[in-house]
Amino acid sequence: MTDQVVAPGVAGIVGEERMPRAPRSARGRAAAVRVGWGVAGVAAVIAAWELYKLLGPADGVTVGGDGSAGSGVILLPRTHDRAMPHVGEMIARLFAPTSGGDTPPLIVSVVQAAGTTLALAALGWLIGVVVGSLLGIAMQRWRVVEAGLLPWIVVSQIVPLIAFAPVVNALGTQIDRSGVPWPQWFSVALIASYLAFFPVAVGMLRGLEAPDALHLDLMRASSAGWGQTLVHLRLPAAVPHLLPALRLAAASAVVGAVVAEVSIGLRGGIGRMLIQLAGQASSDPAAPWAPTFGTVAMGLVAAGGVALVGVALHRFRRGEDTA
Repeated sequence: MTDQVVAPGVAGIVGEERMPRAPRSARGRAAAVRVGWGVAGVAAVIAAWELYKLLGPADGVTVGGDGSAGSGVILLPRTHDRAMPHVGEMIARLFAPTSGGDTPPLIVSVVQAAGTTLALAALGWLIGVVVGSLLGIAMQRWRVVEAGLLPWIVVSQIVPLIAFAPVVNALGTQIDRSGVPWPQWFSVALIASYLAFFPVAVGMLRGLEAPDALHLDLMRASSAGWGQTLVHLRLPAAVPHLLPALRLAAASAVVGAVVAEVSIGLRGGIGRMLIQLAGQASSDPAAPWAPTFGTVAMGLVAAGGVALVGVALHRFRRGEDTA
């Protein structure tokens, strides 16, 4: 039997191709380097924060205005303790009671709120992945759909989310009043999916167009239809392009969920906590940073979840995009 050509990263079409695996020691060193760079980046941010607090002007630098408080354009932020607490104070505040008395530590409240928001972001991510994938497949299948739809998909991302969220919430309220159940949390998930679908649609389109003409000719010579070519060639070849898009979609879904909670005032999430603690910033300046840290942690968890998907698809990841 003659040797058959297999698309890069595609297994099971006309044979089996396995990615060469680096030695375990080399993979361990690479992982250690990535962790080291991550720790160094966090340390650099903390050092820059504390250095600016030490050397920066207490009242910041303002241009224009009439000299009264709040007038003019702030070029450099204030460095006094109410506006810019020390990093150590922010961390210590995480383990203090949320609102005094016997209330649980602030970190517990942040974790609970972050769990609520992360669940809504995950739902929005799933909706965005499904919608974006279907759009990408449709645009690859019919060029007229790509020509007519892709510009609108790009334009959709310039709509300010802070203005779009109340519109979605109002429409959901009207639907709920008409007798069709529409809980407020679903509006948050839908808004999160609005940001998530875009990178998935573009990544899917780019990935489906990735196979070489030689591999497509091989499928045609084997009398494979469009559906078989999609399943056995285009989708596996799209994985290196799709995984970075899924990571970006996960981060975008987290941002969309937080902004949506802030815009529509959904209780129980980290967006609502941001608003509540920001109102107490003058008397408790370290507290508003706790939900900010929680939001960062949510982004890391979301990216880690997508990384698990990448582990399951490791044999299709040759030549994966890094951007």
